Order: sequence, then C-alpha cells, then structure tokens
Amino acid sequence: MKDGGWIGRLGVASVARRRPGAPAFDNPILPGEAASPAPAGTDSLRSRISTAALAFRGYDVQNLGRSRELLEHPAYASIVREGLAEASRIASDTLHQAVDLEAYIREAAPTSLDNFPKDVALIVSMEMIQLRLLEEVFEVPVRRARIAYGYSVGEMSAMVLGNTFRLDELLPVPLSLCRDCADLAVDTSMAILFTRSPSLPEVDVHRLCEAVSGEGRGIVAPSAFLSPNTALLLGQGRTLDRVEARLKEFLPAKVLFRRNPHRWPPLHTPIVRQRNVPNRTAVALYAIPGERPAPHPPMISGVTGSICEPGFNPRELLIQWTERPQRLWDAVDGLLTSGVETVIHVGPAPNLIPATFARLSNNVNKQLDRRYLLGLGRGVASGVSRNAWLASLLPQRAALLRAPFLKHLILEDWLLAQPPR
Repeated sequence: MKDGGWIGRLGVASVARRRPGAPAFDNPILPGEAASPAPAGTDSLRSRISTAALAFRGYDVQNLGRSRELLEHPAYASIVREGLAEASRIASDTLHQAVDLEAYIREAAPTSLDNFPKDVALIVSMEMIQLRLLEEVFEVPVRRARIAYGYSVGEMSAMVLGNTFRLDELLPVPLSLCRDCADLAVDTSMAILFTRSPSLPEVDVHRLCEAVSGEGRGIVAPSAFLSPNTALLLGQGRTLDRVEARLKEFLPAKVLFRRNPHRWPPLHTPIVRQRNVPNRTAVALYAIPGERPAPHPPMISGVTGSICEPGFNPRELLIQWTERPQRLWDAVDGLLTSGVETVIHVGPAPNLIPATFARLSNNVNKQLDRRYLLGLGRGVASGVSRNAWLASLLPQRAALLRAPFLKHLILEDWLLAQPPR
C-alpha cells in the first residue's frame, strides 16, 4: 500500500544533479520522498473528462495532503464534513472504537503504524470526497472518465467509484485487517532493487526471494514492480540482508540494492498469510451479497495490470490483492494504450503515480531528443544505449511515446485553485 516514488527525485533540481550521460534509472527515489508532477491546464475539464484517466493514490508516509484546506474551504466544507462523517461511522463500527476523521485532519498527527486504520479510512474517504466536489460543485461527470486506476488502497476507491461496491460494503474489509498488517510491519523492512540494464527479470526476483524465504528465518517478497527494471521488496527480520548477500546468485551483476528507513504494512506480499489476511478477506467479501458488476469507468487492476473485463470476479481479485505484488508499470502502460489525454490524480498529495509519469516523460524526451534525431547516421546508437531500458520497449510499446504529451492534474490543487463560487 505504498505510494512512494521510484526513479530519481523529480523537478529541475534533480535533473541538474544527474551527471552527464548517466542512465535514466540511475537515482531511484524511495517511498515517502517528494516528487513534482508535470504541470496541467485547468480549462475545459468538463469537456475533457471522456479522455481522462482517474488515478488514485495509496498509503504513504504522509497522507493528509491539503485535506484541511478542503475541509475549511467555504464552498467545500459541508461536502467534506459529510463525507468524513460517513467514513468515520464506518471506521468506528468496524474498529469498535470512536473514529473522528475530521478531528484527525485538524490534529495533523504524523503518520504512524498506530494510525494505519485511520490513514486508510482517510485516504479512501478523501479520494471519494474530491471526486464528489468535482461532480457536485463543478458539474464534471467523473464517471464518464475513460479509465480508472488505483495503486494499492486506491484500488478500493476505484471500485467504489465504479459502483462495484458501496463504500459501506468495501471499506470495512481493509479496515478490519489493518491492525494485523500494522503488527506485521514492526518486523518488516523495505528495499528497492533496480538495474541499469533494460529489465530486471521478474521470475529471478521471485526465485531470489523464495530462496531466502526458504531458509526458514522470515519471509521476503516483492510487493510492487514499479518499472521494467525496478522492484520493491518487503522482508521480515534480516531477510533483506540475505537478499543483498545473494543477489549475484540470481540477478545480473549490476543490480543495485537500496534500503528504505520507514516501516510498511506488508500488504501485497505472502507475509500477510501469517495473520490469515487472504482467507479473512475472502470470508468478508463473500459475506457481501449480490452480483458485482465490472466498474464503470473501466478499471485497470494493480493486481493484474490489465482492465477488468465484464464477467471478472471482484471478490477473487481483492483476495489476490492482499498477497500479490502491485503491477504499476503494466497499469501505466495500460493507461497510455487506452488513449487518455489527461490524468487526474486523486487523493491527498499523490506522489507515486505522478512521479512515474514524470520520470517516463523525461526518459522518452531524452530518448527522442532532437540531438538523437539530428544524429541519425552519426553515432546515434551510442546515445540510445544510455537509455537501453526504454530503447528495448519502444518498438513493442509505442504508446509510451505518448507520455510527454499527457496533461496531469493534481485534483486537490485544482480544487483549491478555483475562484470563489
């Protein structure tokens, strides 16, 4: 459920710091670090919604964003309070303790494992509130968006928006498991694997983690594949030390390994099996009666990295969601292939998905820089080789070329930038 960044701090300063000729993936950032999204225009949003994607953020080390400003905005306050009150009631009933998300926002308490259930409820509720503001205040028909995608907990929001589940049906499921996941996080650490080669072989990453887990001293597994050459690992105890020691047995010699200082609930890994999280999720989901339609707008699942077609089983998908790694790169590729022109980033201070698109755009621009075009026949291959990962993908995935031309809109910033109504 991590909403971190992955391939270098973004923004002008970070570009200036990179040494000339360095590979595009030379300086991956870790979850919790800031990223600057690409700028976006704010005109004609209503007319552009049919060519827009809605991208929902997940859990991070900071989860409040500009929620307090929305809460105190004179034109938005009543809708924000109403949405927070509904989510607070659901959380209170599920956790069997009083939860007041409005007070939680005003307190601005730092993110911690103790507050993990509140943070999950806050993220999902603010995502739905932001879209409600867009629809009710600005009359933008959000369900006419071309496609939706949610990273980790954001997938819950995408399903609620798409009317696959109601908020009061779905939100209790992750909330009921948050305490156990937070307990597992106490002994769980994160690291990022990345390589300057065209790809990080996924099957070998799994083999490495399974070999270390098979030593019987804790479980380690990938929790997300962020790009063709970048993966996040979560491991118990000293398993990450052993992964680092055994890298060369399973992966190319130039694979790099970096630690993240924060503790992360180990969702999207088999670690959650130690508290029977997948089974309990199944029991809870199958207790919700009725057939469940495919979401509308169509949703790209982080579990499969592909669009949920009519006839898919949302219950089984969410069971897999608990223990299978998130496929961010496949989802980004799917968004580009869908033909969207604008990506609307939903939730408090979204980071990971904007960072992914910004870094991809930067790499595509570098790959197709005028210098390369002018240099055709004059040694351009040497320049292409510096972005070998992208060069290897472009012939198969030409949709990646669209990345620099997408418009990006951080929804909470857009809402707060509008003139008084």
